[in-house]
Amino acid sequence: MNTFGNIFRLTTFGESHGEAIGGVIDGMPAGIDIDLDFIQSELNRRRPGQSKITTSRQEADQVELLSGVFEGKSTGCPIGFMVRNTNQHSQDYENMRNLFRPSHADFTYQQKYGIRDHRGGGRSSARITISRCVGGALAKLVLKQLGISIHAYTSQVGDIALERDYHLYDLSKTETNAVRCPDEEKAAQMEELISRMKAEGDTIGGIITCVVKGCPAGLGEPEFGKLHAVLGAAVLSINAVKGFEYGEGFNGVTARGSEQNDVFRSINGTITTATNHSGGIQGGISNGQDIYFRVAFKPVATILSEQETVDMEGNPTRFTAKGRHDPCVLPRAVPVVEAMTAMTILDYYLVNKLLK
Repeated sequence: MNTFGNIFRLTTFGESHGEAIGGVIDGMPAGIDIDLDFIQSELNRRRPGQSKITTSRQEADQVELLSGVFEGKSTGCPIGFMVRNTNQHSQDYENMRNLFRPSHADFTYQQKYGIRDHRGGGRSSARITISRCVGGALAKLVLKQLGISIHAYTSQVGDIALERDYHLYDLSKTETNAVRCPDEEKAAQMEELISRMKAEGDTIGGIITCVVKGCPAGLGEPEFGKLHAVLGAAVLSINAVKGFEYGEGFNGVTARGSEQNDVFRSINGTITTATNHSGGIQGGISNGQDIYFRVAFKPVATILSEQETVDMEGNPTRFTAKGRHDPCVLPRAVPVVEAMTAMTILDYYLVNKLLK
């Protein structure tokens, strides 16, 4: 499947070393002001080469909108877009043509399709997330008019972690450092760790926390379309994601029901909850409180030191990866998590509106 969503739908195309990455957005509401500078700024947050702790690949990642926009507004027709690849070093992957890189999609793609693009992973490359960021930026433009905002940030790198409670941090400070962490002291420690991994030719993983504010109650379906389930599916489709939890998540299993239950209260005629252990979702449907969740990312699979593997005939061999790679994916993954969240929330807002 290369299409995501029910009403607000993104279909993507492209490979990391092909001519371009792109897609088509269907279901974009008409009459929305299309802020091209904002869309480009979202891509800039994801693009390579933005700091010393990311890949040195230099790509402008300039988005071209091809359709669906007239005089600065969405027309309701499909929005086609494209971002051209301009800085590929395909020769860096020539020594990997006939072998399977550990923990990459090389073997599984070969088994599934009988053919694969060895240049940077082709379709399995994280570069494909460009299309998600464009779709997420368009979704954010609609959500902004609805009073819904999405804030993701790096909350852990290796064993350096922030407190789980996002209320303890000023999330507006997320973009003030290369790691995209709202705590300056922890951010400096995280950056030092990532730099050390890069110098050693190794990689490190971590956690991104995401918070959705202003989401109305009633989004989500009672059985197989539960809101937390579709959010989980959305972020688990991002490269290198290994885990998802919302609300208290796994941390809540040691608590008692009397400690976990979110008690309802009425304040000035508005029903709310005294706590939000549920993470803004109950029975698979949003309850009007903040939605918050955590996403675990594994260490990047490409390491710049010699590794054992086998070739396509199963013969043991050794190889050393070449090229330009991230020592930690988290700083550039923050906008991707936001993008998948934005598209999911808008899609289910439109589904809920249609049902009414």
